[in-house]
Amino acid sequence: MTEALKRTLGTCYYPEHWPEEIWEADARRMKDTGLTWVRVGEFSWSRLEPVPGDLHFEWLDRAIDILGKAGLKVVLGTPTATPPRWMIDKHPDMVAVDAHGNPRKFGSRRHYCFSHEGYKQESDRIVKLLAERYGRNPYVAAWQTDNEYGCHDTILSYSDAARTAFRLWLRDHYGTIEALNRAWGNVFWSMEYRSFEEIDLPNLTVTEPNPSHTLAFRRFSSDQVAVFNKRQVETIRAHSSAPISHNYMGRITDFDHFKVGDDLEIATWDSYPLGFLEDRVGAAPDHQRTYARQGDPDFQAFHHDLYRAVGKGRWWVMEQQPGPVNWAPYNPAPTKGMMRLWAWEAYAHGAEAVCYFRWRQAPFAQEQMHAGMLRPDNADAPALQEAKQVAEELRSAPDVSSPQAPVALIFDYDADFAWAAQPHGAGLSYFQLVFDVYKALRKLGLSIDILRPETRDFTGYKIVAAPGLIHMPEDLKRALSGCSAQVLLGPRTGARDKNMVIPVPLPPDIPGLDVTVTRVESLRPDMPLALKKSGTAAGCFRGYREELEGAADIVLELENGEPAAFSNGHMTYVGGWCDEEGWLHLLRDLCKSARVQTFEVSGGVRCRDTDGTRIWTNYGSDPADTPAGRIEAAGVLFENL
Repeated sequence: MTEALKRTLGTCYYPEHWPEEIWEADARRMKDTGLTWVRVGEFSWSRLEPVPGDLHFEWLDRAIDILGKAGLKVVLGTPTATPPRWMIDKHPDMVAVDAHGNPRKFGSRRHYCFSHEGYKQESDRIVKLLAERYGRNPYVAAWQTDNEYGCHDTILSYSDAARTAFRLWLRDHYGTIEALNRAWGNVFWSMEYRSFEEIDLPNLTVTEPNPSHTLAFRRFSSDQVAVFNKRQVETIRAHSSAPISHNYMGRITDFDHFKVGDDLEIATWDSYPLGFLEDRVGAAPDHQRTYARQGDPDFQAFHHDLYRAVGKGRWWVMEQQPGPVNWAPYNPAPTKGMMRLWAWEAYAHGAEAVCYFRWRQAPFAQEQMHAGMLRPDNADAPALQEAKQVAEELRSAPDVSSPQAPVALIFDYDADFAWAAQPHGAGLSYFQLVFDVYKALRKLGLSIDILRPETRDFTGYKIVAAPGLIHMPEDLKRALSGCSAQVLLGPRTGARDKNMVIPVPLPPDIPGLDVTVTRVESLRPDMPLALKKSGTAAGCFRGYREELEGAADIVLELENGEPAAFSNGHMTYVGGWCDEEGWLHLLRDLCKSARVQTFEVSGGVRCRDTDGTRIWTNYGSDPADTPAGRIEAAGVLFENL
């Protein structure tokens, strides 16, 4: 159980965008709204250092002083996501290069390569200057490193700097070129190397590169992010005792957030329910229409639970959508009440703070179509009034903590790297598989803890789901076999070793579970395989299916009688990607075996348990009935437990 926390509100502010004479009025208005936190600075490098070595921190001094004296706490961001134009002149080869060999040019943001040593030194320098100047400032109560690692597909870089760093990484991990050749199976297609210096990056090959090569490159790229972030953290910590955070994004899986989070006190993420619905949820068109103005009922909740795990219990929403955004394929306005609902859902999952992005809508540049809490003419936007309502409700709300949930779901970024290296079918992804299981659990009315893949102690959990862990270490297999929870595994569990090679014995090779995957196939979208249980329809497999054999008990069959899922004691293995009905059938049975109470919710109604309170949310367009009473559309309902 996490410690009880006081819930707060905040916003993101860019004093450099506005005349200095309105800063004090802005600060008073923020405080009057009920805000506590203000994030500043993360895109300000060109104003801090307009030419190399010509430093202008005085304006930031005054901005922080004004905000602090108004009673606000400042989150200071390091400005390394937006290196200024002169930086490109100084380090012309610092830009990232995409998979097609094209440089990511100046004129936007996130245009640096994590492997470029010259840029890393520039990052060290500006972060040190900020830390020295503001590390003991009483108004700087938290820090943020960089901004949105991975946004705009900026983790994988195919630059010369990345090639050099990758070769060093490979030497460190494999030791000898002979060991690498054996691990990757490079005897295939005469791909054997004589030295590490011969190894190129896995792009622009005639057909797909060796999946072992691709997986290694993804792991390397992830490690480069963690190293870059750690350098900033160590610099800040030398001068400040304030907690340090980073703001992650939804469905960005190109780097291991857990490894980055290991060096931070707080995980934050940027929640854009309407933008993500069109851009990242992967929902069918009818679902997108139904929730176009509310957002998917489970996508934000999934990330709330994920970043609670990344932050080791401490997490925020650093950017909460305040209205229409500018970057999705379509950008509708939220239904009235959604900014309040999104905030309370975050608090239900343990958020310490929800910060709306941004304070005032910018009338210029790329985000001028992105709403703020204020309009460009300084009038209130709808988000301001809803923020005031949440702030007022928080004044009388008790502090909360997040008790351990009955259900655990393991999430592994390395598994996502492996699925991306070898999806085996169009549109198949590890993230979507795990998210599908999460959605089914939520529809059964369950609260869920997401666990990192290093977890070996499952004490207190009644159900542990670990779908799609394409490489499962032996000690994790033993821990799951030996725990007392009902365990759900598959598909592709243990399908590859750590170097992306099919293991023998064949997968999943789980102690105590007599099941073997003998053959796999990916399915066309128009070729689902119907499932049945005890003679009744039980959904279907779609996208992916494994042929199974073994002596364990068959608990789910295909319509043609072939086994689809086996169970042995507390272990269940499903050999395919179920649709919603299929996951619900399997999970209902697991809940019954585990003696976990379920209450199936309908439409857009969901709930999450805190200590002593169950918080209900309704993403639907109509009022709905719940066990706690009627809940209005876009409404929030509190039930005492």
